[in-house]
Amino acid sequence: MNNNKPKEIKSNLEYLRKLFIMPDSPDKFIEFGHDLLEMIHEFFQEKGGIHSAITLPELSDIFDQTAVPARPKLIKDVLSEIKDKIVRHSVKVGSPYYIGHMTSAIPYFMILMEMIIAALNQNQVKIESAKASSFVEREIVAWLHRLIFNKGDKYYEKNIQNHRVALGNVTSDGTLANLTALLVAREKAFAPDGDFPGLRMAGMERALRHYGYSKAVILVSKRGHYSITKSANLLGLGEENVISIAVDNDNRMDLMKLRNKIKDLQKKDGKRKIKIVSIIGIAGTTETGSVDNLLEMADIAHEAGAHFHVDACWGGSAMLVDEYRHLFTGIEQADSVTIDAHKLLYCPMSMGAVLFQDERDLRYIRHSSQYVIRRNSVDTGRFTIEGSRPFSCLKPWASLKIIGKEGFGLLFKQAQRSTDDLKMILDNCGNFETLNNPQLFILIYRFIPGAAKNQLEIWKKDKSKDSERKIRKVNNLINGLNIKLHKALRRDDTSFVSRTTMESTPYRPQKIVVLRAVLINPLTNRPILEEIVSTQNRIGMKIWKEFKPVFYRISDCNIQDPDIMGAAPYPV
Repeated sequence: MNNNKPKEIKSNLEYLRKLFIMPDSPDKFIEFGHDLLEMIHEFFQEKGGIHSAITLPELSDIFDQTAVPARPKLIKDVLSEIKDKIVRHSVKVGSPYYIGHMTSAIPYFMILMEMIIAALNQNQVKIESAKASSFVEREIVAWLHRLIFNKGDKYYEKNIQNHRVALGNVTSDGTLANLTALLVAREKAFAPDGDFPGLRMAGMERALRHYGYSKAVILVSKRGHYSITKSANLLGLGEENVISIAVDNDNRMDLMKLRNKIKDLQKKDGKRKIKIVSIIGIAGTTETGSVDNLLEMADIAHEAGAHFHVDACWGGSAMLVDEYRHLFTGIEQADSVTIDAHKLLYCPMSMGAVLFQDERDLRYIRHSSQYVIRRNSVDTGRFTIEGSRPFSCLKPWASLKIIGKEGFGLLFKQAQRSTDDLKMILDNCGNFETLNNPQLFILIYRFIPGAAKNQLEIWKKDKSKDSERKIRKVNNLINGLNIKLHKALRRDDTSFVSRTTMESTPYRPQKIVVLRAVLINPLTNRPILEEIVSTQNRIGMKIWKEFKPVFYRISDCNIQDPDIMGAAPYPV
């Protein structure tokens, strides 16, 4: 007989009522809170890999109930189920060995903030359900706005709690922040004019016809986040009208190519013109952490009559520290800027923010209803795409108070130290090639055994057609090697880095498979990084044995077969 079988409870209203108020005594509440914190603590202290050993099909078998549960269960039994089925098989993104994504460790006090947010259950759409929290939200929006635009004391004293305007919005994430910025850009591009009521009322077809345009486009670098394309889709601009501009060797938008593209777009094709709705600069690209030349881009955008938006979701928070502010020169000339709190502000998932230089810009999307967010109300929801929203801004508001600018300076210094350490370790190993000069804590590199790396250097100096052909073939081989290495590292599971494909390495335009490390976890240190690289080198050299024969066939100057890569055991 199984004595651990969860107890089923007979439904009754009195029991359910108790679930909606504090327990009969604080001791009971503290008991559950203690159990919860103990569960989380055990998760972080548990030895083993980044991921649990369970397979995806096995997880499917665990979560295979097709009907909504009918009978209630005790809280303690459901907590036990959460521990066994969910917590045990969650990814240890806070591990110092997990350096593959922007999701990282968070301060432990964030758990308390999440509990407060859930307990208060404020709805930020309206003052009637978010009294104090509405003022908190406007305060942190003002903090972030000043961090970027720095308009002076009088400006912020006037506007920080001025319900008639909005310096920006708190959003659920960076995607919605970028969507909000581009929605405003679209409305400004096709604003009311005479008997034309504006795009939001008349629609895209009528807007284009009224202003004499054939289409509307957005310009962003090839390192642009995929949320830009999604936004173009949702805004009716069309994904194919997001025009990607090539990047330079530092993964920053090539401004000569940007200017040439603008000239090309502005040429009249008969009476048909193309409207540039927005030019987007990136302050911390997702793949490489690079920051575009925002100062020059601001001038170019304004000359083109385009809304200049800066996606600073990754890097924007680094402006808290004077050491990094020079990277963002020109951001103060942006029309809008987005930041994510769940990145360099070390908050849990997820919260974004969009800030506008002109506090009147959000009036372009202002809306109201009869029962809430009335026209003359103080409700922040009048200026947001989203309706109901949680009190998420409490997390960065508390983080900025508890850690402070000085504390963030120390965190970023440690992130920079880890970035420099990893680059040095890789460069000194002999079997790796680092492929970017990191600006904001992201390093891309690849595993390439010394023999292959040295041979590539010889061929690059030769510059003959035959050498170029061999370089392409070897790079294809090394791409396959790194794909297999990445999969093997996932199976090893003692650490984690991510993987992407770049066209902007020194081997451009050939696409190169790279490993990607994000180095913001303050618990990561040099010995851990040395251990990670040692593991990658050990596994990589083992896999290289399978690829070596093909490499030597490519290196043979007498090779006649142009399709020799077809013989590779793991072609790309």
